[in-house]
Amino acid sequence: MSITTIIILIIIGVAAGILSGLVGVGGGLIIVPALVYFVAFSQKEAQGTSLGILLLPVGILAVMQYYQKGYVDIKVVLIVSAGFLIGGWLGSKLAVSLPVATIKKIFAIFMLLTALKMLFIDKPTQEKEESKQMTPPEKK
Repeated sequence: MSITTIIILIIIGVAAGILSGLVGVGGGLIIVPALVYFVAFSQKEAQGTSLGILLLPVGILAVMQYYQKGYVDIKVVLIVSAGFLIGGWLGSKLAVSLPVATIKKIFAIFMLLTALKMLFIDKPTQEKEESKQMTPPEKK
């Protein structure tokens, strides 16, 4: 592996980490496309590598920051994690059996629909001035 590739991978990791800590995204939206376009991974290699990165405890420091401020609901984390475990297994079985072109199209459509929803469908919300209050949101 060349030094240039190592530097590119470090930049991808830093960018994904910053965006993950900032807005809760990183894996599929940052790491997968970056590995495909900058490191010439296949779609399947990029997805598998992204999962390998994310399933290790690389986000623990970001999680600790949110937890300390009261923004992590442990019950929800455990329930969604159990679902993710099953869904990840099922999705990976399907993905490795499909042609790469099909997976790329599914991935692109998912990203496009997400972007369109966020741009045009989501209703504006009146945000609380949490930064001034410095208090965690109330649990429902």
